Formats: sequence, structure tokens, C-alpha cells
Amino acid sequence: MTEPLQWARYHWQQLAGGRRRGEDERPYDYSSLLACGGKSSQTPKLAGKHRVVIPHLQRFKEEYERFSGTYVNNRIRTTKYTLLNFVPRNLFEQFHRAANLYFLFLVVLNWVPLVEAFQKEITMLPLAVVLTIIAVKDGLEDYRKYKIDKQINNLITKVYSRKEKKYIDLCWKDVTVGDLIRLSCNEIIPADMVLLSSTDPDGVCHIETSSLDGESNLKQRQVVRGYAEQDPDVDPETFSSRIECESPNNDLNRFRGFLEHPNKDRVGLSKENLLLRGCTIRNTEAVVGIVVYAGHETKAMLNNSGPRYKRSKLERRANTDVLWCVLLLVVMCLTGALGHGIWLNRYENILFFNIPEPDGHVISPVLAGFYMFWTMIILLQVLIPISLYVSIEIVKLGQIYFIQSDVDFYNEKLDSTVECRALNITEDLGQIQYLFSDKTGTLTENKMVFRRCSVAGFDYCHEENAKRLESYQDALSEDEDGADTLSGSLSNMAKPRARGCRTAHAGPSGSKSSAPLSGSAFAVGNGEGASEVPHCRQAAFSSPIETDVVPDTRLLNKFSQITPQLFTPLDGTFQNPPQETLYIMDFFVALAICNTVVVSAPNQPRQKIGLSSLNGMPTKSLEEIKSLFQRLSVRRSSSPSLAGGKEPTSGVPCAFVSRLPLFGRMKLSSAMEEESSRMSESAQAGQAACCVDVEEEDRGAGRPLVREDRGAAQRSVAAGLCYEAESPDEAALVHAARAYQCALRSRTPGQLVVDFAALGPLTFQVLHILPFDSVRKRMSVVVRHPLSRQVEVYTKGADSVIMEILSGASPDGTELEKQQITIRKKTQKHLDEYAKQGLRTLCIAKKVMSDAEYAEWLRSHFLAETSIDNREELLLESATRLENKLTLLGATGIEDRLQEGVPESIEALHKAGIKIWMLTGDKQETAVNIAYACKLLEPEDKLFILNTQTKEACEVLISTILKDLQEKTLTPPEQTSCRKGRPQPPDTQDLGPRAGLVITGKTLEFVLREDLQRQFLELSARCQAVVCCRATPLQKSEVVKLVRNHLHVMTLAIGDGANDVSMIQVADVGIGVSGQEGMQAVMASDFAISQFRHLSKLLLVHGHWCYTRLSNMILYFFYKNVAYVNLLFWYQFFCGFSGTSMTDYWVLIFFNLLFTSAPPVIYGVLEKDVSAETLLQLPQLYRSGQQSQAYLPLTFWITLLDAFYQSLVCFFVPYFTYQGSDIDIFTFGNPLNTAALFIILLHLVIESKSLTWIHTLVIIGSILSYFLFALAFGAMCVTCNPPSNPYWIMQEHVLDPVFYLACALTTCIALLPRFLYRALQGSMFPSPILRAQHFDRLAPEERAEALKKWRGAARMGPVTSKCAKQSTESGRSPASGPADFGLKSATSCAVEQDSSSTCETAFDQDHCAPEASEMAGPATS
Repeated sequence: MTEPLQWARYHWQQLAGGRRRGEDERPYDYSSLLACGGKSSQTPKLAGKHRVVIPHLQRFKEEYERFSGTYVNNRIRTTKYTLLNFVPRNLFEQFHRAANLYFLFLVVLNWVPLVEAFQKEITMLPLAVVLTIIAVKDGLEDYRKYKIDKQINNLITKVYSRKEKKYIDLCWKDVTVGDLIRLSCNEIIPADMVLLSSTDPDGVCHIETSSLDGESNLKQRQVVRGYAEQDPDVDPETFSSRIECESPNNDLNRFRGFLEHPNKDRVGLSKENLLLRGCTIRNTEAVVGIVVYAGHETKAMLNNSGPRYKRSKLERRANTDVLWCVLLLVVMCLTGALGHGIWLNRYENILFFNIPEPDGHVISPVLAGFYMFWTMIILLQVLIPISLYVSIEIVKLGQIYFIQSDVDFYNEKLDSTVECRALNITEDLGQIQYLFSDKTGTLTENKMVFRRCSVAGFDYCHEENAKRLESYQDALSEDEDGADTLSGSLSNMAKPRARGCRTAHAGPSGSKSSAPLSGSAFAVGNGEGASEVPHCRQAAFSSPIETDVVPDTRLLNKFSQITPQLFTPLDGTFQNPPQETLYIMDFFVALAICNTVVVSAPNQPRQKIGLSSLNGMPTKSLEEIKSLFQRLSVRRSSSPSLAGGKEPTSGVPCAFVSRLPLFGRMKLSSAMEEESSRMSESAQAGQAACCVDVEEEDRGAGRPLVREDRGAAQRSVAAGLCYEAESPDEAALVHAARAYQCALRSRTPGQLVVDFAALGPLTFQVLHILPFDSVRKRMSVVVRHPLSRQVEVYTKGADSVIMEILSGASPDGTELEKQQITIRKKTQKHLDEYAKQGLRTLCIAKKVMSDAEYAEWLRSHFLAETSIDNREELLLESATRLENKLTLLGATGIEDRLQEGVPESIEALHKAGIKIWMLTGDKQETAVNIAYACKLLEPEDKLFILNTQTKEACEVLISTILKDLQEKTLTPPEQTSCRKGRPQPPDTQDLGPRAGLVITGKTLEFVLREDLQRQFLELSARCQAVVCCRATPLQKSEVVKLVRNHLHVMTLAIGDGANDVSMIQVADVGIGVSGQEGMQAVMASDFAISQFRHLSKLLLVHGHWCYTRLSNMILYFFYKNVAYVNLLFWYQFFCGFSGTSMTDYWVLIFFNLLFTSAPPVIYGVLEKDVSAETLLQLPQLYRSGQQSQAYLPLTFWITLLDAFYQSLVCFFVPYFTYQGSDIDIFTFGNPLNTAALFIILLHLVIESKSLTWIHTLVIIGSILSYFLFALAFGAMCVTCNPPSNPYWIMQEHVLDPVFYLACALTTCIALLPRFLYRALQGSMFPSPILRAQHFDRLAPEERAEALKKWRGAARMGPVTSKCAKQSTESGRSPASGPADFGLKSATSCAVEQDSSSTCETAFDQDHCAPEASEMAGPATS
């Protein structure tokens, strides 16, 4: 079968292409067009789970067709439908909804003659209208996507043609895997490709990824190892390597594979070699790459999840009630069937009631009752609201429109507002019970400010810098705003070229987007099309508050002592510099080079500083410093001496390592440096006498003037440099190093140039970089030191990690070991102090290696890099082998200030009854201090700390705390018991003193285990706030999932970074903050905001409104359908349950479909029970949504009972009015319809709290449309429904006073109970919502006074209950326990490593928050 299939495929391609494909024609995979949903067909498994990429060149034609030619091409289609499949697929999707299937069943049932109730066309009308409305909406949305796809597919790029043997213009859609592509600066990358060549002499390409993750700072990508030394342009005709990599996946931060040369040598590939589709080339004149993933297999497209669809809690409740309506319908139909059978049985012998069939056969009463059951199903079908789901979708779109139009959400700095990415969970915003928040960037500004540091055990508090920060007003000036960077926009594209293709040129940096395709570079990654990325500053993390650092006077004095004279031999002997001086030098070198910062020019922030701009080699005295460093290195490490800066014979790498391109570059660089050094010495020979004289004179005067002049010139250049960092922490440290005249001047893949005070520029040869990851929690850079010529490892990371990998030192060891022990103790003390001040802490360490040790490590690391399977595990093991036995240099303390309005927002959310958890990776002391600063914890809170080393100790400690809380709150046992197998969260507002819980990441591992989950949840439910510190991203999501699933509460998670994505996706509602950490959290969220303070209005105002509106609207739909359909049901008792309707079928259908459908929709969009100002001033009103007070099961059944009552009144008042008259069936039904219309519409008026002119207009329009339709229908329909017809009935009724009297009387009697109930409720027993409504009607002065009294009463309530509780406890003996948990002291409990439980009094009620956190600190020791 294989050959016929190949033959058929070949001819299909010929037929579809219209002509024979030439040598350079693009192979096209039509499966991407035939597949539904625009998803590509499954990737061929030709290499197992790996992908083989063959160059699209003439000599590889057969192999290319076998491998790369079978992969999908670069055409994308985010649309769901085509012209051919739109109707069948849209209908197929719509009939996945149970309600539509139900009504389709009724349509089919009505075509059965034995049970037919209506005309067949009439039964189809409601379903057809609903399906058409949704189909039109889906079609318009899909057409918008189609236009965006077409624009993107027709962009052009330069692709190498194997036929013309040059780069030619091709559309993006014609690019295939294996193509060689050439891109210029500011062009957008059309497909995922491996970087083979760059015009940058260092083999670097800078890209801007703002269209993928929103980050405007530049990222470096490197040419594949071994190609950087070649010509800038790779010759495609000589390129003969193949690539094997992993199959397509959506992980933007991972790429595994290798490039294999013809001689079978392999070079490992990583994400540093991969250019992602949608990114923009910056700072590089031209690059060449080979495509490895195209079209729907690119990482951007695989991350295309489109808008998030969730089912809200209210919708799930409504679905349950729909089932109750179905059950009610079945009961009513059974009643009708039973009644019809009894009726026929009673009059069985009377032919007038029991008409035989044409063949003379008489249907038995039982069979007739069975048929009547199905007839009644058709007749009473309106009981199930078919228009409810359509109305809900329309209402939610209206609610989203008003949320996004709220000017209070607008952020002028980012030029952004709130974004609703999930279209159907707006009402969930009004029911949140638990809020899980990240700290950095969410509660804080994510503007890292260097505050303090500890070097060699000495603390430098930087008081002058602190004073500057206190007086600094963080208002961005006009020059700081500058020209916004282009966020991946395709706005400045050239005009379309031939074949409708368009250039993919992104335009110069700094231009703003104005074209409709703004952001469409990422439209490939967004199913909803392009979403604009907020404009960013030219350089991330570069506001004055972050870049300006005032050095500490003491440290600057010590730093200024580092001069060449310090290392100059006196009397022929070297003076060893103080050990502290060496620590200071290494510390600031680590700050400057242990990062991924990109250095830019001051006048053009997007242009990289090259080595050409740097001045010469180090001065003459550096050779002397070299020899001194070499002697010191021998003394401090076991590595062999490097006399004269030459490679030692014993340290030469083995043959395997020497073959590596990296070592080739190392040797070449070393040789070049030596030659350059000799040239520098010879060039300085002519100036030697003058320099010596000047230096001698300066030294004699104690003033090295030449050094100072040169240093001042270098500092002026360094001060203008622009640093672009991937994280604010890195930027803060680099700016701090620059403030101390240790400025990073240039970065290339192979070299780092640092201006080090008076020593001049130092060139560090970069051997390896181990980037930061969330597992290791550290970063390392391996360099060859320019002075000692030794391999040195500089590491920075979390203090908890660095302290564990330091070299072992014993008190009985050498002097250096003893010194290290002292430094560690002092540094740890300083770290604790920094954390208590709320500072983010990092430790700095280093390690010296011999060349042999490094070569051995590099051999194993090379194997890990070239592996595809288990690469992460192997790289982690390799990094662990390198990062050990480190020497501690010092630590840093960085401040991350709170965002504006965070304390007020958290206080309001607390009052609203929302329990807030802070999940952070920071230290315990830092997290606790921030919790106090943002009012998550209050000074009078009882603070409990869970910090244990064993699971058993954790269980004992939780039990102890729970016992104490139960005793102090006097909670009855039944409230704390487990009901239905889960803990019941008590209302912490009424349980005496507030409690706060702090838990560390280690202990979090224990409580997340199944046997401790119940106890932990019971404890956390009694705490007003919980702080989880040292938590990993996975632990964050597990905590949210645990609370959501076990407590069955509504959860909300908010974060701003990629580490918060899993937490955001697990929660019922996910909020992304579009801050400085990129857009990963926003892309994974349901709603996006720019600042945390916007959350309070989003929940307390819009959440409350959305929930109240939608709840009342759904209840109203159930009410009006039940009330109207019951009119038909009551009539069956007077027509022998024959399934007859007293209303014309057209009026019956249009009554719910048209006449009464618009008012509830307007109500659902515009209703405001309480004003926004009142809701913000009284957050307690939010609790009504948490308790689902607007839509309780009891409310649903009361609504149905009211509907039954109103239908009885609506039927029997006209019935008794016309009793004994000779009116026909439709003349009797007309007053019923008219009265029902007035009752249903006026019912909505009673329920409305804010009637606007729009409400009035829609209600009047509904009434007028009913009368106009009835008059027109009655005038034209003479024989519409024989033998009866509605001809001229409405015309006669509008002239009959009895008709008006009957309608008015019916309406008054029907609505009187509800009106009286609402009136009495508002005056005698008003709810908090009703009282708040009264405030809105008061004058401003009276309203302010009323609100003041309300808040005073609310504050007095807890105080009164607390005093009563204290009086009951005064005569009781103290509770026995391991410690005294008094009301005026918060007890922090900790279990030390020996698992023995200890409790310490943390702080008194009168102490301030910083003192509280200081006292709580020892609990972690």
C-alpha cells in the first residue's frame, strides 16, 4: 500500500499546485489547511522522539525530502473554521451544549405526527435564532483572525535558494525546516532557527523578546560553538552539518540538541543558540540561521492557548438549577399525561372526546397519555430557558467592556489598563475567599535599590544612600520617559512587494506603533490575534532610584587604597596587601561580572559597546601586580604557579579538551594577550623616563595625580554606560559596583572588560557561565583572571544555598580557615539584620581552580551539554561539581519598596473577609517584615512560625498551636471538627485576637503531605494571614490547589513573574501584574492589571457588581419562564389535558425570545445596587458575594414559588373576569399574555436598584413591540392557525375597558406580595446592602456622617466581644501548655533540629512592626 499512497500524494500535490514543482519550489504540507483548528498535523517520528534537520541544499536533496521536507511549513492558521467546514463544525460545537441538544430533540419530536404540538417551523425558530446569533459571533471573530494570519503569512524574509544560489525574498508562509535565512537588524524572526553566523565579531546576536514575554531588555544569543571564528557569512554551499534536536515543545526556556559535522564531531545546542519566532534582531547588522521549527511547531505557536475559558461557580449553580427545571418539567408533563389518560378513560364511550383513527381503531387511554406526555414536553418547552445562555454571554461581554473602560485602572507610566483575558468568569471576582499573592513585583515595585553590603565580615550601612532614597520622589521626569522601545511591532513595515508579500522589518528602535498590526509579531502566539505589549523604557530597571548609588564613606576609603602603589615592590621585596583588600577587590569584581548584563552606549542605548572603544592594555605596574597575585594564589590554593603569566606544563589540558573549540579560543586569546602585552611594554619604553619621574614625584608627594586623572576620565566614560539586565537584582548590583569605580565596560561571549578604579581596565576571559535557575538558586561565571592567570569561579545566590556549599573550615585549621569561620559568623549576623529590615539578600563567593581541575570538569560538562535526554539532570550534577568548596566574600542587601496603595488595598481586602496568603521565595525575616509593612500582619497579631526540620516535629507543633487557638477562642468543638472529611474554616473576624502564620519552604514540604494536610488547613483557616517563605514555584501551586480542593473555597492568585504562572493557572481566578518581570504571568492569567492597588476596586466594586447582576438576572430568567409556562399548564385543567394552547404559537414563541429578553440583559449589564464609592468605603459589603447571598438554593426555590403564585393570579383573575361569557380561546388568552408581560416587566422594575433612562427605554420598547406585533399579527393573520385564529382580537381588546381593568387588577394582585416584602425589608430589617443603598441617596455631608457611624459600630463590635471574652477568662486558671500564650503576646513557636518543641515570646502588643520581626528572628535559628 505504500507505493500507491506515495503516488496519490504526489499527484495531489501536482493537482493542488497547478504545475510541476521546480528545484527551488517550497514543499507544502496541506495538512495544516485541512486540519481543524489550525493546528498542525502530528510531526513524523522519523528519529524517535528527536528531530533531524537537514539543510535545504541541492546536494542534500534526497535526505532533505526524507527528513526536513516532511515537517510542516511556516504557514500559520489560528482560525478555527474554513468556508467549507464553518457550518458543520460550528453546529457540532454548539450542540456540545446540553441545552441546545435538548431543544434539537424537541424540534425532531415535533415532527412526529402523533405528538405534534406546534407547527413544525415554529418549533425550529427559537433554536435557529440562538444558533444563528452564536454562529455570526463566531464567524466574525474567526474572520478577524484570518485577516491577521494573512498579513503575517505574507511578510517576507531572505531565504537561500538552492536553485539561484543566493538569498531571495520569500513569504513567511513558504519558509520550511532546513532553510537558511538571513536577517538584518530590526527584522522579526520568521521561524525558530539555530544561529550559525553573526556580523558581530564576537559571534553574538542581540534579540528583543517583548513580543513573547513582554521584556524590553535585550537578550544575548550566541553563534554555535565553532562557527564564531569563521567568516561573518556562512557559505550555504559549504555548509554540510546536520542538526538533531528535541521534538517541538512549548518550553521557551529550553532547547536541547546537537549539531553534527560530517566527521561525526558534535557540538551541543542550547537555548543560547536558538532564535525564536516573533523576536526582533537588535544591535546586529546581519545574522544567518537554519530553521529547526516552523509554523505551528514553533515555540511561540505552541504557547498559543488563546483566551482562557473557565466555568464560573455561578454558572455551575445555574446548570444545577436547570436540571431542577427539567425535573419540574417532567413532573408537569407526567401530570398532563396522567390527566389526559384519566379524562379519556372517563369519557371513553363519548365519541366527541375520543375520536377514532381513520381506520376505525380507537387509541387506548394509556397509549394516549403516553403520547400526551411528549406533546406536553413540546408545549411546555419554554420552561427551560433557551435564551439564558446567549443572554449570559452578552451580559458578560458588556461587563468586560465596562471593566476595561474604567479609567481608574489606567496606568500612565505603562500606558495600559486592565485586560480581561477570560471571558466568562467575571462574576467569580465577587466571590473570592482566599487570595494568594507573590511578593516581589506584586506587592513591591520590583525596583531593586542597593542599600547595604557586608564584605569580609564588615557591615557597610550606606547611610548617605539611605538619606538620598528617603528624600527621593519617584516621579519619572520627561527625559526618563524618552522614546518608547518598539515592542515587537510590525508597524513600520515596508510596502507590500510582489505576490502580496510584506517585509518583516520592525523599524528602528524607539519608534512607536500606529499601524493596525501593532504587536502582531506575537499574533502567532495568541489565538485571539495581536495583543499590544505596553510601551517600556529604553532600558529596563534604569530609573534614577535604581541607578544612582551613593557609596559608603568607610568602604570607599578602603576601596581607594587599592592602587598600583600598594603592590609596587619596595626595597626589592613585595608587600603583601591586607587580606581584607583582596576580599574587597574580589567582591566588587563578582558584582560586576557575575551576571548577564548587556552594556550599551549612553547616546544609543540599543547599541552595544565593543572592545574598540576601550583604551589600551593595563599600565606598566600591572605586571608587578600580576606576579604578586600569582604568589598570593599559590598561598591560597593548591593550583600550580603561573610564572610570567604562561601556561604551566603540568596544567596543560588533556588532548580531548585541547581539541575543543573553546580551548582553542582560550589559547589564541592568551597568545594575543601576551603579544599585546609585549607591544604595550615596547610602546611605553619611550615614555618610561617621563612616567617614572612623574610617578616618583607623585609618590613622594603622596598624590598619584596621573592615576587620578586617568581614573577620572575612565569614570566619566563608565558613568554614561547603559546597563540592560534580565532582572532588577542584577542591575542593582552592577550599578553598585560602578558607584565604587568597578564598572563593567564591555561584554562579549569570550571576554569581560571591567574598569577597576586606579588599576585601569581589566580583561577577564570568560570560560563558562552557569545561569541562574530556581533549583540551584545561584549563578556562576568561570573566568581566567587577568592578573593571576588562574581559573576562578565567582558565584552569587541565595544565602541559604551559598552557605551550604562553602569550603569546610575548622577552628584548628590554618589562619585563613579561622578567618573564614569568623567571616561566616559575622556575615550571617548581617544577613539576619538585612532580612529584618525587609531587604533581599544575596551571598557572594569565589573559588580558585587549577587548569587540570577545570579541564576535568569541562570534559564531563561537555557530555552533559551534548545530550538530549535528561540534559537538565546532567547539567545540574555538573554544576554541583563545580560550585562547591567556595570562599565567602560577602553579602548584599537590596531594598524592594512597596507599591503605592498596597497597605490600603490589603487592609480593605481584609475587611472584605478575604484571607490573604503571601507566597514568596525570600527569607523568613524579609517576608515577615514586608508582611508587617503592607499590613498583611498587624502588630497585635499572634504570630506563629512553623520552621521544623522533621515531619514529626511539624505535626507536634501544629497540634500545639491548634490546641492553644481553640482554647483562646472558646470555639465549640462542633465548629472545629471535621465535617464531611474536611476542616470547616471558621470566621476569623469573630474569634478574638487575630492570628498570623509563617511557614518556611522546608516545613511546607511536610504539611503538603497527605497525612498533615487536614491539620495544616485547620490551622491556616484560623489565621487571618499566612506567609509562606522560601517557597518554590511548584510549592506555590500545590498550596493553592490544596486550599481550593479541600476547603472548597473560591481562590485568587496574583503574580507578576514566570515563577507565578503555575500558581495563577491553578487558582479559580488568576491575576497577572504587568510589571518589570515580563508578560509571562499576564499571558497565563484570566485578568491583567498594572498595579496591586487596582485589585481592590476590581474585586470590591466590579466583582460585586458582576456577581449581583448576573445572579439576579439568572434568577429572573427562571422566574419569567416558569411564570409564563405555568399559564399553559393551568389551562390544561380546563381543556382535558389535550395539549392545547390558549395563545397563538407565534406569540408564545416570541414572548420569551423577543418581548421579554432585552430588559434582563440591560439589567445584567447596567444594574448598580450600591455605588462604587460606597463599596470602596465599606469593604464589608463584599461578604454578601462570598456567602452567595444573591443566589442561594433557598432563593431559587422562593423565586419559583413566587412565579407559581403570579401565574395562578395571572390565569384566574382573567378567568373569573370572563367566566360565563362566549369569548373564544384566543380572546381569553390575549389578556393572559398582556397581563403576564406587565407582571414580568414590572417585577424587574421592583428588583432594580438603579433605573436609568436606558432601562426605561428598553421596558417601554418591549411593551410597544408586543402591542405592535399583536396588532399587526391580528390584522394580517386571517387563517394562520385554523380552525382558530387571532384575527382582530387585539384591536377589539384595546377598545374594551374590561380588558384594561383585568390587566391592571391582575398585575397589582400578582406583584403586591413582592412589593410589600421589599418595602418591609428596606424599612424593618434591612441588610447591609440595603443600608448602603440608603447612604447613596443622602446628601454628601449626611452620607459622610452615616459612613463614620457605620465604621465606628463595626470597630466597636470586635472590641466588645473581646472585652467580654477577657472578662470570662479572668477568673479561670491559665491554660497548661508548653508556653504561655497570652493575649498581649504573640508566640512564635519553632522546633529545633533535635525535634524538641520550644516556644518563644515574639513580641508585645505595644511593639512596632520592625521590633516584632526582630524578636521573631531567633525562631529560625
